[in-house]
Amino acid sequence: MQLTFKNSQSLFVKGDLDGFFGLAIDNLIQYLLIISLGTAVLGFPVSLIIGKILPGAALSLLIGNAFYSWQAQKLSDKTGRTDVTALPYGINTVSMFAYVFLVMLPAKSVALKNGMTPDNAAVFSWQIGLAACFVSGIIEFAGSFIAKYIRRATPRAALLSTLAGIAISFIAIDFALKTFESPVLAMLPLAIIITTYFSGIRLPFRIPGGALAIVAGSVTAWILFYIYGSGVVSPCAVCTAKQHIGLHIPVPVISDLISGLTHPLSVQFFVPVMLPMGIFNVLGSLQNIESAEAAGDSYDEKSSLSVNGLGSIVGSIFGSCYPTTIYIGHPGWKGLGARSGYSIMNGVFYTIVAFTGLSSLVASVVPIESGMAIVLWIGIIITAQAFQANKKSHASAVAIGLFPAIAAWGFLIVTQTLGAVANAKGDFSIPSYVLGNPGAFNMAGLHLQGLLALSQGFMFTSLIWASISVYLIEREFLKASYWALGGAILSFFGLIHAGKASPSGGLYTIYPNAGGKWALAYGMVFVFFLLMFFWYKFSKQDLEEPSGPIH
Repeated sequence: MQLTFKNSQSLFVKGDLDGFFGLAIDNLIQYLLIISLGTAVLGFPVSLIIGKILPGAALSLLIGNAFYSWQAQKLSDKTGRTDVTALPYGINTVSMFAYVFLVMLPAKSVALKNGMTPDNAAVFSWQIGLAACFVSGIIEFAGSFIAKYIRRATPRAALLSTLAGIAISFIAIDFALKTFESPVLAMLPLAIIITTYFSGIRLPFRIPGGALAIVAGSVTAWILFYIYGSGVVSPCAVCTAKQHIGLHIPVPVISDLISGLTHPLSVQFFVPVMLPMGIFNVLGSLQNIESAEAAGDSYDEKSSLSVNGLGSIVGSIFGSCYPTTIYIGHPGWKGLGARSGYSIMNGVFYTIVAFTGLSSLVASVVPIESGMAIVLWIGIIITAQAFQANKKSHASAVAIGLFPAIAAWGFLIVTQTLGAVANAKGDFSIPSYVLGNPGAFNMAGLHLQGLLALSQGFMFTSLIWASISVYLIEREFLKASYWALGGAILSFFGLIHAGKASPSGGLYTIYPNAGGKWALAYGMVFVFFLLMFFWYKFSKQDLEEPSGPIH
């Protein structure tokens, strides 16, 4: 694949180094999560993670990053611009948690109840995870053929608002909490990041801000260890990590994938988890493509999404049970001056790290705290862009679109808190008991059922209500009614709002009339918007300025 075109920008520029550090730290966090969740929650042997899962994931990262770099160079050649930034690409964090807690962990529990040994149950849950990743890739690939029509029908404010909701809740808030939890380690890197990225000032010797933040955080961590004898890094952890170093070339795991796809248990997860997550990944990628266009880089939806889907498919064939996605953060990387090279550097770096078993060694030397500020900054930029890249009058629509993602994050906090209580008490029936008594939450002033309803299918809900708001602001009542009708259909089948609270999160209940009361409500809204459409035409107000308070 030719990466350099006659009239394209340079493949590597100085800003690519900053972009690489940011994207690499982001993907490093995913690697760390794969290792920690795989061993602690799913009981995966380290050999399975280091030998199959991470190499398979790295292969998908290499393919995708190479393509998106080529895509950026091609756009640069076509437009004559030298400031084109490649779409960022990596492992989907939301899908990772969904597949761990809603697919593989339940599969493992069923296997143990059926008499499997813990080791065999862990392998079985991995096979079901492979199936989930494969199905997600198929859905994303199929969605690439209709993506542009979805994008044309959806206002920019709705797409960017949904993305901003994810950025501010699942990314920015989480890393902000971790920063102030470990201030000595993380606050200086945060100060370095916001100083260099917000002010645009050049550091001495033109040191990249991201590189300086990582070095400062890592050095601080090791100094603290040698002063106090404990901390987030230690020589013992480094020694343990060295044991995993070796050649780990990805090999196809076709038989394991087929076992996961054909096992009767996989059907139980297809509709409630795999299907919604596959659709959410398509929407999320579309939102990130829209985000890139708002920042000045316009990419073709079909090719972008098809390669995105193929990345997940290839990953599953070679052992990864975690889908990949076009990443959030394009405007942030563009703001750093990254172009095409940062994407190639990221793909090559993680290929080397995974194929040589260096993942745990890198994690033992470089603490997450040293790079969290970069990801936090990306979340801030994405949220700001949702307001800045839209008409001023659409700001309220963007604000409405933030609510569902914040609700999803809030529901996650509730279930994690109950899990913490169960661990502290040693009684793992506590979460189920508490969640089964929503009245207790109401008495405490927390409307659990409303939180659950708003969180289920939150990406769809955000799109629907932000789109409705845009069209109401523009007095396009008929288009607003179409989105309300879409809400009625999705809720009727349980893709939004309907579900059950469980200790591992919200469980989808997808079947006809699963969300009947929400479907009825949306139907009433649909009728109201239609009446408003006819009244608006009849009353001949189309030449008047909108009279709302915010325009």
